[in-house]
Amino acid sequence: MDGDATIRSRGRLPHIERDRAVYFVTFRLSGSLPASTLSRLGQEAEETKVTLRNNLTGRGGAVTWLTRERRRRIEQALDAGIDSCWLRHPEAAQVLAQALKQFAGRRYVLGPWCVMPNHVHVLVSPLQGHFLATILHSWKSFTAQRANRVLGRKGPFWQREYYDHVVRNARELERCAEYILSNPERAGLADWPWVGPGDLGGLVREG
Repeated sequence: MDGDATIRSRGRLPHIERDRAVYFVTFRLSGSLPASTLSRLGQEAEETKVTLRNNLTGRGGAVTWLTRERRRRIEQALDAGIDSCWLRHPEAAQVLAQALKQFAGRRYVLGPWCVMPNHVHVLVSPLQGHFLATILHSWKSFTAQRANRVLGRKGPFWQREYYDHVVRNARELERCAEYILSNPERAGLADWPWVGPGDLGGLVREG
């Protein structure tokens, strides 16, 4: 799952784009994590840093651990479903599910995906001539308008940024797939219907 890589920035987060890459992508609703929650998570990370520097070899190890720990805590906060959870409404979740599958096989290979009440996880590999940034923009712009309409609301729907990670090998791909498919169970959502296996075999061939 290697190839030439470029780094793009569309705000606060850098994004690595690589030919024939498989990406684990997460994007969340606007207001799903308010400033107070993010501030608390940042403070906890800073408090942890002192201990880490005494137990990990080199600052790089501490920074890597903190990045992963911050992601883990953000996922826990999202799964708690305390704030904006517009995708709990079946009509809005259906909009997302249909959008993810709309151009599968034509613009990208769609792997396992999950539409949670306040965020979306997906494994995806852009096909030749298509790019992750464009795919994400299409998903988010279309679904924001359509979901706002079915919910009878106005205003920002998605958080501007998204998180993406280049999947490096088959073992990591398997772990990401399991994480996505088991997300509803971890969040205590029994019989949650907005999850799909996608074409995991296609991702393996593409990567």
